Amino acid sequence: MKRIFLIVLDSVGIGAEPDAPEYGDAGTNTLKSASTSSFFHMPNMEKLGLFNIEGINYHPSCEAPMASVARMQEASKGKDTTIGHWEIAGIYSGRPLPTYPNGFPSEVLDEFTRLTGRGVLCNKPYSGTDVIRDYGDEHLRTGALIVYTSADSVFQIAAHEDIVPPETLYEYCRIARKILVGEHGVGRVIARPFTGTAGNYTRTSGRHDFSIEPPSVDMLDQLKENGCAVIGVGKIHDIFAGKGLTEYVYTQGNEDGINKTLDYMDKEFRGLCFINLVDYDMLYGHRNDIDGYAKALTYFDQRLPELLARLKDEDLLMITADHGCDPGYTVSTDHSREYTPFLLYGRNIPPVNWGTRDTFADIGATVLDYFGITPQFKGKSMLPH
Repeated sequence: MKRIFLIVLDSVGIGAEPDAPEYGDAGTNTLKSASTSSFFHMPNMEKLGLFNIEGINYHPSCEAPMASVARMQEASKGKDTTIGHWEIAGIYSGRPLPTYPNGFPSEVLDEFTRLTGRGVLCNKPYSGTDVIRDYGDEHLRTGALIVYTSADSVFQIAAHEDIVPPETLYEYCRIARKILVGEHGVGRVIARPFTGTAGNYTRTSGRHDFSIEPPSVDMLDQLKENGCAVIGVGKIHDIFAGKGLTEYVYTQGNEDGINKTLDYMDKEFRGLCFINLVDYDMLYGHRNDIDGYAKALTYFDQRLPELLARLKDEDLLMITADHGCDPGYTVSTDHSREYTPFLLYGRNIPPVNWGTRDTFADIGATVLDYFGITPQFKGKSMLPH
């Protein structure tokens, strides 16, 4: 009864990729920035081998790491959540998804307004916390939706829960998702509910991502076709538009995500449990909050022994990331083009350092290989044979 638990620490990059200057991200290093905080403490990840990964030279390594490790380089063009997760699952994106540094065109917003019956505020790249501060009062007064974007391929809709209940906001996002196809096929439409009063608005944990559907067969599809369970925890369902999943559950932050993962570890199934822990990115990376980022990493490290203790003899635990979001890179609050870590632990898997891999898709190939499935995409398994 083989099981794999694949955890994505959203945005925990480990250093700028060679082409990072093309994305304005030269010198970024999310993990290194977090490690400068006095709140950073990851002894359990150190024992697994996190600091043995190629290129990490600012923290002591472990003489006898428990896990196999690798530094993953993204082959796709882009640096956002959708493209990162898709490549993990075996989908190569040859061009970045569309971005809107000058806001969305009138043909998109006019149709969105017609179908929702609500006006639009902002329509420009903006920080998620700043946009509700600057437009929240007008939103409450007029009922118009706060629509904004970032350097990533996203159409974000913010609304106060007293004006637009979350379920209604999600329906507006579904409307936008149907509009944003073809030329304007952004990676994600994101619901950003918030609460509070003037001068004290706060985003809630009710965020939902509505991704464009993956364009080709990937790891999830192949697992499902071969009779494996494919369980999504957190925003995995949204990232893959539900494609390839047999079961899913949403989460309310990292603590809830870890707890729900532990619940699945107590269940019998054969297949993959794919987990996204989003707080690093959403709460700390985009806000340049080094201490908050460090505390979140430390919390995961504190919970890691619980995850390891629940593993059965044939279980594998994989830990990786999808991109960077360097909280110390104050020039920007956006994602960063970085290498990502990969750690694989199993009681019957000898620890190996695989150096630097050419694509995130090697993770998907490794997952499929463990279940005896040949991937229908480019990617090489890292499992020893």
